[in-house]
Amino acid sequence: MPVGTTGTVRPFCRAPVFSVGGCGYDAFMGRRVAPLTLDNLQDLPRRCRSCVFWELDPVSAGAAAKAGTVEREKEAWISAVLLEWGSCGRVVYVDAVPVGFVMYAPPAYVPRAMAFSTSPVSPDAVQLITSWIEPGYQGQGLGRVLVQTVAKDLLRRGFRAIEAFGDARWRGPACLLPADHLLAVGFKTVRPHPVNPRLRLELRSTLSWKEDVELALDRLLGGARKEPALRPL
Repeated sequence: MPVGTTGTVRPFCRAPVFSVGGCGYDAFMGRRVAPLTLDNLQDLPRRCRSCVFWELDPVSAGAAAKAGTVEREKEAWISAVLLEWGSCGRVVYVDAVPVGFVMYAPPAYVPRAMAFSTSPVSPDAVQLITSWIEPGYQGQGLGRVLVQTVAKDLLRRGFRAIEAFGDARWRGPACLLPADHLLAVGFKTVRPHPVNPRLRLELRSTLSWKEDVELALDRLLGGARKEPALRPL
């Protein structure tokens, strides 16, 4: 095992997953999960880099599209969340190739969240904004890997759950995740709706006993850094 790394066996793979500087590395498949920053924003699919459905209210999003500044607005949003709240996404790589990502933030940073009839997100939860796995890598457990990585990050920061607005009539890639996918990775419906149910995942339910102990020790020893206070609505 490399010096300065820790290895644990996850339920979704048979090989050690090392943590180095906040990144997870699966030695068996060459999988690595890294925090989303402005430096690797270009590793997201182009259509996602040029979409501000969640990040701006409808009027501002329309104005950005008309002015051709959508990608700049996306960068500004990520920069602001990183500075004010902290990590808000993860990118998963297989053999150094970006194959998927997830984004999340408190609902105070997600203007579009209040547009849904199943709003608001619970006060003890962070919103799962969106996620994507490239078609050639779907069905390999990478979606669950991302959810578990997000869960560990948010538990260290004192949150209990993550919630998302699902699409019960999903037909293809869009800004909302299919409700069936969310259910498959452990979410439960807390606000039913024929089109856009709100679903919730209790974060501690995603961890194994060993990970739970590691997390408790990490917090006890002061391993988790204090995060900035949430921006008021």
